[in-house]
Amino acid sequence: MSDQPRPRKRRASATETPRPRRGPVPAHSRDEIAAAAITLTDHEGLAGLSMRAVAAALGTGAASLYRYVTSRDELLGLMTDHAMRELRPYPRGHDQWLDAMLEMSRRQLHLYRRHPWLVDVTQQSPTFGSEALAWLDHCLQVLEPVTASSRAKFEAIAMATGVTTLFARSERASQLALPPIDSHAYPHVARAISADATPKPTDRDLFEDALRSLLVGLLS
Repeated sequence: MSDQPRPRKRRASATETPRPRRGPVPAHSRDEIAAAAITLTDHEGLAGLSMRAVAAALGTGAASLYRYVTSRDELLGLMTDHAMRELRPYPRGHDQWLDAMLEMSRRQLHLYRRHPWLVDVTQQSPTFGSEALAWLDHCLQVLEPVTASSRAKFEAIAMATGVTTLFARSERASQLALPPIDSHAYPHVARAISADATPKPTDRDLFEDALRSLLVGLLS
C-alpha cells in the first residue's frame, strides 16, 4: 500500500456559484399546448406558428413539446380539434332541422372569424379528430327527420361547410391588409377595423338565404 495521503475533495468557496441541478422537465397537457398554439396563431397567423414559438409561449424548450406532438402537422390537427370545441353546445334539431342546420353554419362562420387560420388549415389538410366527428354526428342527428339518403345528407353537410368557408374567405379578403393591431395603443384603428369586419344585416341575410336554398334544394 502507498503511504501517500489521499487527495482531499475540493470544497466550493463562498464566492463560487454552485452548478444548477437538473430539475424535472415541465409537464404540459395537449390541451395546454393547443390553447397556447391557438392564441399564438390568432395573433401571428400560420406563418408565425412553430414548435419553438409555442414552446417559448409556454416557457419551455421546443424539445419538450415533442413528447406530446411529433410534428407541426400533428399540432395543427390538435389545434383544429381544440378550436372546434367552441361549436358546443350544439343546437337541438327535432322537427326544425333546417333552422338547426342554419344555426350550426352560423356558429361555424363565427368560429372562422375568431380563428381565421382555421379556414386555410381545414381546406389544405382536412382532419377528422374527435370534435370534427362529433360535429358531423350531430349534423346527421339533426337531419334524421329528412327522408333523403345518407349520401345526400353527407353531400349537403359538405356543401354547407363549403359555403360557410367561402363567406369566411370573402370577409377576410375584404378587410384591410394591416398587421394585428394593439387595441390599447391604437384604439381608434382597432375599433374601425372591428366595425368594418362586422357583417351588416344584408350580408347575414345573404349567407342564410344561400344556405337555406342549398339545403332545401339538396334534401327536399
